[in-house]
Amino acid sequence: MDRDVGVPGEVVPPRPAPSTVGTVRELSELLAVAEEAVDLARGIVLSMKSFEVHTKGDRDLVTDVDLRVEREVRALLTERTPEIGVLGEEDGLCGDTTLRWALDPVDGTVNFAHGIPLNAVSLGLIDGNRSIVGVIDTPFLDRRYTAVDGGGAQANGEAVSVSATTMLSRAIVSTGDFGVGPGTTTNPARSRLSAMLVEHVERIRMWGSAAIDLAWLAEGRTDAIVMLSNKPWDTAAGVVIAREAGAVLLDVDGTPHTSESRATIGMSPALVDALLPLILDAVAG
Repeated sequence: MDRDVGVPGEVVPPRPAPSTVGTVRELSELLAVAEEAVDLARGIVLSMKSFEVHTKGDRDLVTDVDLRVEREVRALLTERTPEIGVLGEEDGLCGDTTLRWALDPVDGTVNFAHGIPLNAVSLGLIDGNRSIVGVIDTPFLDRRYTAVDGGGAQANGEAVSVSATTMLSRAIVSTGDFGVGPGTTTNPARSRLSAMLVEHVERIRMWGSAAIDLAWLAEGRTDAIVMLSNKPWDTAAGVVIAREAGAVLLDVDGTPHTSESRATIGMSPALVDALLPLILDAVAG
C-alpha cells in the first residue's frame, strides 16, 4: 500500500480480565471446533446458488442461507460443545449464558442478497463479557481470520497486525451502517461522526459488514472503525481478532470494550491520541 506509516505510539490496548475458560476446554480445541463450524457454514453459503429473501423489518433482510447456516451450525456446536451456550442472530440464545458461542450466519446479509461479495460468516466465543475465540470467513473473498485470547491473530494462517499509520490525514476509517426502522436514535450521532471524519481523515468507508470492519482493522487494511452498536453476533469474533492484532477497542464513552458495550470503536494504537477525542466529541454531540 502506498501510505505513510510510522512507529506506533506508546498506548497499550486496554484488556478486560483474562479468560477462565481453560478450566472448561483448551482454547486450541475450541478454535478447532469453531473452524469446523465455519467450514460447514462456508460450504452452505457457496453451495446455495438460489435462495429466498425475506423481510425481518424495515430494510432488514434474512435469507434461506442465513437460516440454514444457523440451524446446522447450532446443531454442530451443541453436539461438539454441549457445555457451551449458542447465541445466534436469528434464533437467539440457548444453553449457558456465561460461556456462549455468538454466531452471525451471514454478516452483511443485504450485501449477500444483492450479490455483493462483502459478507462473512462470523463465530466468536464469549466468556463472561470477553471474546476469547474468533473465526471470520469471507467465502467470496477466500480469506479467513482467526484468533484466540493471547495467541495473536492470523489471516489464512499468517500472522497479521494493525497498521502503523500515524497521520490522521492518511487514515482510512470504516463506519457502521446508518440505522433503519422506526425508533432509530443513533443516526444524528452518525451524521455528526461522518461530518467530522470527512474533515480529518483520508477516506471514510462503509462496508456493510461488522465482521469485515474488524477483520480489515486487524489486518491493517483500514486504520480505525466506528460502529455505534455492539450486537454480540456481529462483533464477538472480530473483537478478539482485532485485539490480538494490536487494536485498541473501546466503548462509546472511551472505556474498554466488552460484550456489554453500547458501541464498538477500534483503531491502531498510533491513532488513539489524535482520533479518539474527535470520535467521542462527535458522538456525544
